[in-house]
Amino acid sequence: MKNVLVAYFSASGVTAKAARELAAVEKADLFEIRPEVPYTAADLDWRDKNSRSTVEMKDPDCRPPIAGAVEDMAKYDAVFVGFPIWWGREPSVVDTFLTAYSFAGKTVVPFCTSGGSGMGKTADRIRSLVGEGVTVDEGKRLGGELSEADLVLWTEGLAL
Repeated sequence: MKNVLVAYFSASGVTAKAARELAAVEKADLFEIRPEVPYTAADLDWRDKNSRSTVEMKDPDCRPPIAGAVEDMAKYDAVFVGFPIWWGREPSVVDTFLTAYSFAGKTVVPFCTSGGSGMGKTADRIRSLVGEGVTVDEGKRLGGELSEADLVLWTEGLAL
């Protein structure tokens, strides 16, 4: 049996809910990617060109510090990485997580939550962040109400 981790960043609780449901289906450990300095509502105002999230997302090299760490990343064979889609990709705080660990020999499966935006080129971007020797799945947008059956159907089709 594979050791699986579900790591996620959630700004509003939607991704957290999806991550908990996915972890239950996969019998996986759960890790919350938390920014060292939590985001405020003003930080998340995408209409404000000076908001923290807007400034971070404009800089592809931005790596906001995260609080906490995965205790033993080496023990995991597969890592699901969940996040809301921001500006057509994963938030910069997720990039911090992805560049903080070696994922060599592992499978990384991104999933996003969004009202309508899909994964876009997120998998390609994640491949560039985690480097060689990592299998990165194209991932999936988890929107609306999730059923356990839908999650099982999706995860059974993955090469984990």
